[in-house]
Amino acid sequence: MRRNWMATIAFISAMSAFPAVSSAQFTETQKGTGVGVLLGAGTGAIVGAAVHHPVAGTFIGAGIGGVGGYAVGHELEQQQNMNYQNRRAIISQQRQIEQQRREILQLQQVQSTE
Repeated sequence: MRRNWMATIAFISAMSAFPAVSSAQFTETQKGTGVGVLLGAGTGAIVGAAVHHPVAGTFIGAGIGGVGGYAVGHELEQQQNMNYQNRRAIISQQRQIEQQRREILQLQQVQSTE
């Protein structure tokens, strides 16, 4: 019974830390790793408690969750960086198009006055 309480407390602690981790100024990779560790530890504690090894379950779950969270967070960060680069390229191209439109208008005005 005592081990079930320990697993429950570990899980509640992990879940209560989730908002603090997700709102802090971390990269997506760091957030993904942290959330993965917390969720893995909580899940591992519950599974470990079921087989009478909550501490081992917590550590194994934290390790597996950390690796999975890192992979997901890293992919999200890479996608955000790509989106940022694409937005910058689009803005640059829009500026070039606007400049070319102004030049075309100026050339048309010069041709119409000749």
